[in-house]
Amino acid sequence: MPSRFYLPANTADDWRTLLADPEKHWRTGYSARSLAYCWMSAAHFPPEVVQALKSARNPALHPLELLAAFPEHQVPLPGGRRPSQNDIWLLARGCAGLVSITVEGKVAEPFDKPVSEWLATASPGRDARLKYLCETIGIDRRRVAAVRYQLLHRTASAVIEARRFCCTHAVMLVHSFSQTHDWFADFAAFAELYGADIQRGTVAEVAVLGGVHLSLGWVTGEPAFLSR
Repeated sequence: MPSRFYLPANTADDWRTLLADPEKHWRTGYSARSLAYCWMSAAHFPPEVVQALKSARNPALHPLELLAAFPEHQVPLPGGRRPSQNDIWLLARGCAGLVSITVEGKVAEPFDKPVSEWLATASPGRDARLKYLCETIGIDRRRVAAVRYQLLHRTASAVIEARRFCCTHAVMLVHSFSQTHDWFADFAAFAELYGADIQRGTVAEVAVLGGVHLSLGWVTGEPAFLSR
């Protein structure tokens, strides 16, 4: 069970201690470090995130007031001991109420394995988790074999926390620092399961799940943060 106590971060380096493997993941040019320096340098939301939120047709997503940001936020999931460890979880407030936002940082690493490979070592726990994730995000599990597993549980995390905090909207946002947009095709293929054609630098609503409006988005961070 993850702790319910959170400590404030004064610098980007304070995020390092929260990583599952600080020695491996806290490296210049990698997503964890780039993301931390980018968000800590912003007064609230980084400029590219502000612009993407403005692109949303739903006025509930802009402007938003950032209430709190939680690096390496763990969301428990059934079917195993490992939670979904989100790079950042944000609680924001807009004109229609609270908004739950999960942020997934990327540079060159993929969104984990395709679901078909993840299920290759089949177990009752994995089957139960996949069923739960698909039900949570409103996707037919028969259509997710080629979807990258991480996209499922990061999206589910946004919805789960939206319900826990009585938010009206949930957003799963990929914040990529790849200047060649690595792995965007996998993200776009996932969005297509909802019938959505999402472009880079935008956020778009894709579903309404039990009263929670779910949106997906992709933004590209400034390359300067790759050298921090």
